[in-house]
Amino acid sequence: MSDYLPGLAGVPATKSNISYLDGDVGLLAYRGYSIEELVAKSTFEETTLLLLKGELPSKDELTEFEHLMSGNRVVKYNVREIMKHLPVTGHPMEMLQTAVASLGMFYPDDASHGYSDYKMSVKIVARMASLVTMWEHIRNGYDPILPKKELGYAANLLYMFMGEEPDPDVARIMDACLILHAEHTINASTFAALVAASTLASPYLVIAAAIGTLAGPLHGGANEKVVHMLEEIGRPENAKDWINKQLDNKGKIWGMGHREYKVKDPRATILQKMMMEWAEKKGSISPMLETAIALEEAGGERLAAKGVFPNVDFYSGILYKEMGIPTDQFTPLFAISRSAGWLAHWQEQLTDNRIFRPTQVYTGHSERPYVDMAKR
Repeated sequence: MSDYLPGLAGVPATKSNISYLDGDVGLLAYRGYSIEELVAKSTFEETTLLLLKGELPSKDELTEFEHLMSGNRVVKYNVREIMKHLPVTGHPMEMLQTAVASLGMFYPDDASHGYSDYKMSVKIVARMASLVTMWEHIRNGYDPILPKKELGYAANLLYMFMGEEPDPDVARIMDACLILHAEHTINASTFAALVAASTLASPYLVIAAAIGTLAGPLHGGANEKVVHMLEEIGRPENAKDWINKQLDNKGKIWGMGHREYKVKDPRATILQKMMMEWAEKKGSISPMLETAIALEEAGGERLAAKGVFPNVDFYSGILYKEMGIPTDQFTPLFAISRSAGWLAHWQEQLTDNRIFRPTQVYTGHSERPYVDMAKR
C-alpha cells in the first residue's frame, strides 16, 4: 500500500524549468531570474514573455510581443452579451471562469485554424484584464471602457478600471504586483491547470480550471479575507489583543503562513517596501497599512518561532484597496497575472504529456453482498 500524504505535501508531481523557490531562505526565481531583479528592472509584458519562451527577449522581440498583447485586448461583443446576463451579485471569479471558458467557442484553438500554443497564450493573457475590468462596469450598469493600445498592460488595466490614465507611479506598482503574482511553482491552481492540460483540454478550459481553484480562500481568495480581517481589527493598537484572542481560540490569521516558506514570503517583503515608499511620497500612511504592520509585529511574538510569517496576500489586498480596486476584484487581479504562469506550465506539460491519474488509499468496506430492499 502506498503512503498517504495529505495534500500531496512534498510529493513531486512533475518536472519543470519555469520557476524555483527555496522556502528556507525566501528565494523565488522565474527561469533563474530573482523576483527582486524582475520587479526592479522588468515589466509584466517582458516577464510574461520570459515565462512563455524561457529566455529574456531582445528589444525587437519584446516590441513585437507588446504589439501582439495590445492588439488582442478587445473581445467579441458576444462575450460582453454573456456577461450582461450574469447575476450582478455573483463573485467576479465566477464571472471570470465563465467568460474565459466561453472564449474557446469564439476563438477556436485547434491547429486547423493555424493558432500555435504561443499565440493562444498571448490571446488569453491579453484578454484576462479586459474581462475583469469589463465586469466592473457591466455589473454597475455601464458599458465597458475600451482599452488604449498605447498604454502598457498595467496602465491599461487601471485605465479600464477607473476610466482615466493612472499616475505613472501607481501604474508601476501595479506592474510590479502583476510580476510578483505571475508564477509560483506547483501551487494548487497551477496543479489544477496541469491536470486539465494532461487531458488535452483546450487552453481556455485549462485556465478556467485554474481560476476555479484560485478562487478559494485558502489560495487566491485570501487577499480579500485579509482586508476584511484588518477592517475588523480597526486600529493598530487593537492588533495585539486581537491576534492573541484569535490564536487562543485557534482561529485563522489570514495572510499569515505558507506551505513552502519558513521565512517571510519575499513577495510580501517587496510589496511592503513599495507600500511604504508610496506612503512616503504621498506624505501619509493609511490606517489599514499601520494596522497590518502592527499585526505582523504582534504575530511575530507568537508565530515566528513556528515559521509563520506574512505571505503575499497579507499586503497585496491593502495595496489594491489603496488604489481604489473593489475588494472582490482582488482575486481576479491575481488570476490576470497568474495566467502567464499557468500558460507556461500548460505549454510545458504538452511537451512530454502523460495524463494525471494518482492512486488512493481505500478506507471503505471490503466486498459485500447486495441486500434486497425488503430486507433492509
